[in-house]
Amino acid sequence: MSTTGQIIRCKAAVAWEAGKPLVMEEVEVAPPQKHEVRIKILFTSLCHTDVYFWEAKGQTPLFPRIFGHEAGGIVESVGEGVTDLQPGDHVLPIFTGECGDCPDCHSEESTMCDLLRINTERGGMIHDGESRFSINGKPIHHFLGTSTFSEYTVVHSGQVAKINPDAPLDKVCIVSCGLSTGLGATLNVAKPKKGQGVAIFGLGAVGLAAAEGARIAGASRIIGVDLNSQRFDQAKEFGVTEFVNPRDHDKPVQQVIAEMTNGGVDRSVECTGSVQAMIQAFECVHDGWGVAVLVGVPSKDDAFKTHPMNFLNERTLKGTFFGNYKPKTDIPGVVEKYMNKELELEKFITHTVPFSEIKKAFDYMLKGESIRCIITMGA
Repeated sequence: MSTTGQIIRCKAAVAWEAGKPLVMEEVEVAPPQKHEVRIKILFTSLCHTDVYFWEAKGQTPLFPRIFGHEAGGIVESVGEGVTDLQPGDHVLPIFTGECGDCPDCHSEESTMCDLLRINTERGGMIHDGESRFSINGKPIHHFLGTSTFSEYTVVHSGQVAKINPDAPLDKVCIVSCGLSTGLGATLNVAKPKKGQGVAIFGLGAVGLAAAEGARIAGASRIIGVDLNSQRFDQAKEFGVTEFVNPRDHDKPVQQVIAEMTNGGVDRSVECTGSVQAMIQAFECVHDGWGVAVLVGVPSKDDAFKTHPMNFLNERTLKGTFFGNYKPKTDIPGVVEKYMNKELELEKFITHTVPFSEIKKAFDYMLKGESIRCIITMGA
C-alpha cells in the first residue's frame, strides 16, 4: 500500500482524563516496528473493560490513552519479522497474545503466553516501550496493546488473529474478547455433556456467551442467576430456561439450585467477579462430578473460603482466561462456528453507532441498555 513505511494521520477517540468524555482527535500513527502490524480498523465495539479503565477504577491511571480492544480490520502494513500476516488480511486484534515460542504457547493446556499475556499498565509497545500514537509530538498511550478506538492502530503480530475474509467484520469483531471468554468457559473448560444442567451466574455479555456455549453443547437446563430480573427475558434468546434472583429467596442460592436440580447442577460458570457468586457457583454443583468455572475478575484484595469437604466430595473448581482459547490458533475457528451457523452473533449486537458518536456507546453501557454496541469507523 502507498502508506507503507509512512506516518498515517487519522481520527482517534482519545481519553485525556479519567471519566471525561473521549475527544475526537487527529493522531499520527507510526509505521509498525519489529513483529508489529498496522491495521485499518473497520469496526470496533465497547467492552465493560474499556469503561472500567476509562473510569480509572482500581489501577494506576494512565492518560492520555486510546482505549478499545474488540475490533475487526484489515492489515495495512507489517513490520520486520512478520511472516504469517500480510497487507490485505482480514484480522481481529486481541487483548492477549500467542508468541508461539514460550512454554505456555507450546503447552496444549495453557493460553497464558509469557510474552503477550494481558497487561493493563503497559502504555507502549513491547519492542521498544514507545507509543506508536502521537498528537503534535506528544505520545498517546496504548491500551491492552490494541487501542482500537482509532481508525488505524499498531499491534504486536502475536495479538492478531487472521480470519476468513468472507466473515462480516461488523459481526465477528465481538469474538475478540467477551464472547469468546464466555463461550470458551463453557465449551472448553466446563465441558457440559449433552443433556446436563448448567447454571450461569451473571447475565451480562460474558454470561450470555457462556449460556450460548451451554446451548451449543446441548444442555437440557440452563439456569440463569442474576440480581437484575429485567435481564431474564433477554436471556431466553440465549438458551436460558430457568431463572433465579438470589434476592427472591431467604436461603443461600446454592441451596435453592440444589433443591431445583436434585442435589446440584452438573456444571456452573461464574461471570460476575463477585466472590460471593464464586462461592455460590462452586457450592451449587453436584458432588461426585460437578464442575464450577470462574470467569469474572475479582477486586484486588478479594478472597473467599469454602469447606475442604466440598473438594473431597469430588466437586471441581476451575478458572479460565479468555475461555482457554489461544488467540492466533483458536479464534479463527470460533469465527468459522459463526460462518457454519453453529454460533449466533447477531443477538449479542443490540446497537450500532458511527465512530463520531462513540459517546452513545458509553451511554448505552453505563445505563445497562446494551449487550454489545458496534462502532462503525469512518462514519
